[in-house]
Amino acid sequence: MKLKLISLSFVITFLLSCDIKSKNDVSSSIHLNGTWQLITGTTITKGVSAVTDYKKGQKFLKIINDTHFAFLRHDLNTKKDSSNHFDAGGGSYTLVGDQYTEHLDFYTDKNWEGKTFKFTVTIKNDTLIQKGMEKVEKEGIEREIIERYIRVKNNN
Repeated sequence: MKLKLISLSFVITFLLSCDIKSKNDVSSSIHLNGTWQLITGTTITKGVSAVTDYKKGQKFLKIINDTHFAFLRHDLNTKKDSSNHFDAGGGSYTLVGDQYTEHLDFYTDKNWEGKTFKFTVTIKNDTLIQKGMEKVEKEGIEREIIERYIRVKNNN
């Protein structure tokens, strides 16, 4: 009986000493938390590539914390009428190794809400590269995307 009690105590002590990680903890050196500015986006649809320079005429930011992400895009040359284009969205995410999955809970276009998008992410210096597939049946979209972000520095 004493042996069983000692064994049980050992098992409990071992389990309590383990470092249990949440679903967004990463054993690698990928740290997504912060504010990121989208610089370029490449879409590849049926073998045809198109590159968008997000530094020209618009600004696109992605903000990531421990559990959620949000993105905002707007025209830099704001018009005085209501034709200024603005997009925003966000939701929860998971990060396991370099596999980043966004769960889009909110978006300006309701056809995109509730979708899950899986990406591979890498960070080199202050550049985040996000690669994956976008598929939205209601919009007729099925394409590979490659987005390049730079980390926004705090100027305070």
